Amino acid sequence: MEKIIITGRDITLESLIQVSRHHATVELSSEAIKEIKESRKVVDYFVKKEETVYGITTGFGKFSDVVISEKDTAKLQENLIITHAVGIGRDFKEEISRGVMLLRVNNLAKGFSGARLKTVDTLVQMLNKGVTPLIPEKGSLGASGDLAPLAHMVLVMIGRGYALYKGEKLKGAEAMAKAGIETITLSAKEGLALINGTQVMTAVGGIALYDAKQLMAVADISAALTMEGLRGIIDAFDDRLHQVRPHKGQINTAANIRKILKNSELITHQDELRVQDAYTLRCIPQIHGASKDSLEYIEKKVIIEMNSVTDNPIIFKDDLEVISGGNFHGQPMALIFDHLKIALAEIANATERRIERLVNPQLSGLPAFLTKKGGLNSGFMITQYSAASLVSENKVLAHPASVDSITSSANQEDHVSMGTIAARQALEILENVQNVVSIELYAACQAIDLREEKGLGEGTQIAYNEIRKVIDFLEDDRELKYDMDASIELIKSEKLLNAVENKIGTLYKN
Repeated sequence: MEKIIITGRDITLESLIQVSRHHATVELSSEAIKEIKESRKVVDYFVKKEETVYGITTGFGKFSDVVISEKDTAKLQENLIITHAVGIGRDFKEEISRGVMLLRVNNLAKGFSGARLKTVDTLVQMLNKGVTPLIPEKGSLGASGDLAPLAHMVLVMIGRGYALYKGEKLKGAEAMAKAGIETITLSAKEGLALINGTQVMTAVGGIALYDAKQLMAVADISAALTMEGLRGIIDAFDDRLHQVRPHKGQINTAANIRKILKNSELITHQDELRVQDAYTLRCIPQIHGASKDSLEYIEKKVIIEMNSVTDNPIIFKDDLEVISGGNFHGQPMALIFDHLKIALAEIANATERRIERLVNPQLSGLPAFLTKKGGLNSGFMITQYSAASLVSENKVLAHPASVDSITSSANQEDHVSMGTIAARQALEILENVQNVVSIELYAACQAIDLREEKGLGEGTQIAYNEIRKVIDFLEDDRELKYDMDASIELIKSEKLLNAVENKIGTLYKN
């Protein structure tokens, strides 16, 4: 696995996943090191001059008019971290905390924040040596950045808080010592430079977005299997039809379905068995494609944010000027992660309706609930209940978090984004959608087997084979929970998608 060179400009969704999920190592570029050092010189200049500069020689938020002396600047930064580390609830998964650290390093590497090189390098070492701060999920308003969760990240850097190290939960100082990383004493501006920004919401939403892109391709595979299980009509996927309404996602989805179903003997043509299919079959390109177009837009915004300066105040070293602004405000991410929630929820809405068509004998022409011995056996009856439950839950979670705002810091911060809540909800919806798609995958395989007709498409045959490696045909009732677990693992591990793409080529995800 290649080392990720951090420049402040080049983080992508793929590099985010390489570092956060697959533990790729990172290194600051020589240019980034130079920018960090030059930025720090400006901070030291203002501290020595004892000029009034927000966040460097003053308090924070409502206390921005309180001047802090040079001798108290280190204590000011430590107090900032200790008092802001008030996160609530269970901790983020390790991959999310690693993503947060990566994005914070990338932000500091741009050289507009004034942190010392030693401080930035501490985060780099933590990433490379596997010290992962335990960061509570809740407590961020997403306005002055992700203050509370980022403060928990910094606690470990100063020898406080808790961290994971080699799978063990340890006190921060102990984890750092075992990894051979020296803890730091924060200097002027550094506490604020480390916690004022949108890196938590962006890491959570960015990881959710990456997985959502992979899921979009799996949803096309799953829908194609259902097309075969229900003897769907392929004419609705004719490229000419989609070129006259040229939305990119729609065109690409239709192309995916044709590619996956190439040479299938189970699909039909219009007027062969029926004139038209129901919308969740006939309109797969329009439904899935609209969500893919949304993801493409969302990705552009996330890439901008991952490579932006979201600190405050921002140091312009060439002009020897420090400007206090609002780049920490999470509104740009709040809106797009609410958009991501809706785009994902719609995939589950359509998928669950296809599951209903598979299990309903009045719609499928197959045995009720996909079992040969109905009555004695319930077959797939309750899997549709589970899917319906997740779809309903998604409708609640998809309510936009960004339309809410609560004032904070004695009304100094009188509008907040709730972007971190939006990102967390997007991740929760994603997991629900993955589970709904996993149910369709193996329900469709059951339907195909009940037809006792083979001749699957080039892509669906591979998908069917992968599913049947871990899930047997349901002859008699058994604990389907374990089948569901096996199916969802095929999605999350990307094993199913990789197997299909290795056979038929890369599928469109945008």
